[in-house]
Amino acid sequence: MIKLYGLKMSNYYSLTKALLIEKGLEFEEVKAPPTQKEDNLARSPMGKMPSIEVDGQYMSESLAIALYLEKLNPENSMFPADPFQAGKVMELICHIKLDTELVARRCIAEAFFGGKVSDETKESTDKDLQRGMQAVDQLMVCAPYAAGDTFTLADLYTFYSFGFISGTAQKMFDKDILADYPKIQELMSKLAERPAMQRVAAEQ
Repeated sequence: MIKLYGLKMSNYYSLTKALLIEKGLEFEEVKAPPTQKEDNLARSPMGKMPSIEVDGQYMSESLAIALYLEKLNPENSMFPADPFQAGKVMELICHIKLDTELVARRCIAEAFFGGKVSDETKESTDKDLQRGMQAVDQLMVCAPYAAGDTFTLADLYTFYSFGFISGTAQKMFDKDILADYPKIQELMSKLAERPAMQRVAAEQ
């Protein structure tokens, strides 16, 4: 059985848990904070969440885990069959991760952990986040799902990344980051109704 290590506070932990549920795979949750202790570094070289264990072997990083789960259960695919459209799913995921979420994470210390970031960091984050949102919105299909007519891995990254991004923007800049992006707002509401997402939320 797959062991899922991490804490529910992590959006990537929740994303991976939802993916396991969507895939119909059995798994066991193991509480493991993101420490630099030896046992955690053996599972995740940077000490981040989540990681998984399969037959005594470890894997970290949500995209790597998603690839493994896709190969493990290809019948319930999180990618379109068409090669180009599958690439478009990954393109959208990359822009969500790199151009919006990682930008918002510059302010995570102040937004969620009582720390402080410089005014320069806040200013650059606000500016770069707006540009990243434009890029993601350009790629979002939302017909009816993020990358087209089927639910894909891009929908999981949309839901769990923008949950974090929205919370950060609200706390740091007192703004609704999705206010100018109604199709993403509508998609978020739609995804919140999926049984996998509801189960993850109920068990948090």
